Amino acid sequence: MRYRRLGNSGLFVSELCLGTMTFGGSDGMWGQIGQLQQEEADGLVRTALDAGINFIDTANVYANGRSEAILGQSLRNLGVTREDVVIATKVMGPMGEGPNARGASRGHIMDQAKASLARLQLDHIDLYQIHGFDPATPMIETLEALDTLVRQGLVRYVGLSNWAAWQIVKAVGIAEARRLMPIVSLQAHYTLAGRDLEREIVPMLQSEDIGLMVWSPLAGGFLSGKYDRDGKTAEGRRVEFDFPPINKDRAYDAIEVMRDIAAKKGCSIAQVALAWLLQQNAVTSVIVGAKRIDQLDDNIGATQVSLATEELDALDKVTELPAEYPGWMLERQGGYRAHMIE
Repeated sequence: MRYRRLGNSGLFVSELCLGTMTFGGSDGMWGQIGQLQQEEADGLVRTALDAGINFIDTANVYANGRSEAILGQSLRNLGVTREDVVIATKVMGPMGEGPNARGASRGHIMDQAKASLARLQLDHIDLYQIHGFDPATPMIETLEALDTLVRQGLVRYVGLSNWAAWQIVKAVGIAEARRLMPIVSLQAHYTLAGRDLEREIVPMLQSEDIGLMVWSPLAGGFLSGKYDRDGKTAEGRRVEFDFPPINKDRAYDAIEVMRDIAAKKGCSIAQVALAWLLQQNAVTSVIVGAKRIDQLDDNIGATQVSLATEELDALDKVTELPAEYPGWMLERQGGYRAHMIE
């Protein structure tokens, strides 16, 4: 297991991060994603820690707080030393019926940080992330609330999730101008089946030295090897919960190439998909979630898979994004200048 610096910070996190969205679900959407209870969750957390994973991600909305509560109890049950783990959680989604029980307002952020700490049974959150963009709250209010939590010692670092490039850069500028806690990470969707991040967000992250945490790296299980273009092996979570949206034709093309690579390397298709992400320069940590220990073990095995240049090129070719403005114009006009500094 390798460890990487999270953005422009002194915090080092494992290249794989244990995702806990499968913890605590009962019915509805969360039940479809996962219904793991305490004993099963303890087994997954133990397996992750034993493999060298020191990074665990959750959110207050996962199973309406049950994911955080189960994770917190797992850390106690397993006797985990606090300094040995980096705990990340998120805030923004609805946690009640009222109009102020959601969003990225100062009140909601401050209240939910304390509620998350209580559920996690911790005295601080290592990485506190705004789970999505809130158009109803001024950005400065959100950033100042996060800065307050850091100054109070309740939060160590702050990050974002599912924001557009322009929104992130605006937040970075405000934080710099007001001398607020800087944004160190973005949690976003990125897979071979959905490389949209490469248009604007990846170049921005690299320019601003912001770490990238990848969620749903197997595209909701679509790249796990369970799915074929002919539909003969259609099973798993996507049958009932078809999310996140992807270009399935492009994904099937990728699966065909990955199947050949996996056969040659003696690994799983899922490991090839994860290995591709781990070899992308912009990626800091890949979030892997599981319902069973054998699934998690398979995901962890991806850290031992190295893709050769020709294999990366083959995957790039079948999943390449169509040319889009202004990308093609930037390349056309700036190419001769970029060549001069290579």
